[in-house]
Amino acid sequence: MEQPAQLPPDREPILRIQPRPADVNMHGDIFGGWIMAQVDMAGGIVAARRAEGRVATVAVNQFVFKHPVFVGDVLSLYAMVTRVGRTSMTVEVEVYAERGIPDTQVFRVTEATLTFVAVDEQRRPRPVPSH
Repeated sequence: MEQPAQLPPDREPILRIQPRPADVNMHGDIFGGWIMAQVDMAGGIVAARRAEGRVATVAVNQFVFKHPVFVGDVLSLYAMVTRVGRTSMTVEVEVYAERGIPDTQVFRVTEATLTFVAVDEQRRPRPVPSH
């Protein structure tokens, strides 16, 4: 099992959320699908900022669950664009869980890589603005 990790000190999370009892599976762990939805939202936020408009998720290239997530954990999602093509971009997302009070431990619980495409009002691919 991975040892507790410190939160990335050089950037703010894109999203911070706490799972609720309605988000658990029959074993008491948070549903992987719920976590995937949060990752897609965080990735979509940074992709839309970079695209300066609407984006659509076109691929989940990699998704790794490293630790279970429990009710009461505070999740921090960090995302950044790592590659930009003509109409698409790759976004890497890391999810950290803060667990336990008063002896809080921080774990990296999930890593994912997604591809988003910039789309116009008719949902057709459009070029990503150059920066």
